[in-house]
Amino acid sequence: MAILEVRNIVKNFDKLKVLKDISFDVEQGQVVAIIGPSGSGKSTLLRCINQLEKADGGEITVDGTRMFYTDKEKGRVVYASKKELREIRLKIGLVFQNFNLFPHQNVMTNITGAPIHVLKMPKDEARKKADELLAKMGLTGKEKAYPCELSGGQQQRVSIARALALNPKILFFDEPTSALDPELTGEILKVIKELAKEKMTMVIVTHEMAFARDVANHVIFMDDGYIVEEGSPQELFGNTRNERTKQFLARFKD
Repeated sequence: MAILEVRNIVKNFDKLKVLKDISFDVEQGQVVAIIGPSGSGKSTLLRCINQLEKADGGEITVDGTRMFYTDKEKGRVVYASKKELREIRLKIGLVFQNFNLFPHQNVMTNITGAPIHVLKMPKDEARKKADELLAKMGLTGKEKAYPCELSGGQQQRVSIARALALNPKILFFDEPTSALDPELTGEILKVIKELAKEKMTMVIVTHEMAFARDVANHVIFMDDGYIVEEGSPQELFGNTRNERTKQFLARFKD
């Protein structure tokens, strides 16, 4: 069953066409990696799905609720009501490449803030949930630490815990390892693999080919605003049929 349906998405910035008719599905429990050169539209696609950018055409449905569609008679995109958009937003978690933690708040407050203020979760319950997530991330004992006192890998694991604290149906990652050195990248790979074992639905934009190959069960290759090819990691990395995909992957070595 598709928990995310993306149909014919178009996004322009003035005269620049960034997304050109993007369509794909994400099944529940699936881990999808989106790869491609810089400027291919990967992060813009994630921002449209996460309501950080407004699309100029197409349709997106999350967990059975339509976020927006294109009214062909009026020639414009029609978004759902504010209530429905808020409900959709709560089903989606987004982990940014630069962590985006609140620097003036400690780890516990960073994680519990949204559950308490957005979900109206009791403070004790939110803190218990945060303790469980920190244990899962290997960060027990860091509750009172501030972001500046943590390594990049630790900050990114706090970011993942913060996103999971809202119990999202889908977790999105925008270049989760781009700000990390290779050793710390392994920390994040391990966390995402554990989440995959728990059947967490994830969509990961990444420039790291080994990371995409090792963590995903479906890979999408984008170039110039289009999906050029998609399939299993074995198909894309071991038996790609598209010449453009071959050219792109030839630049990367394990």
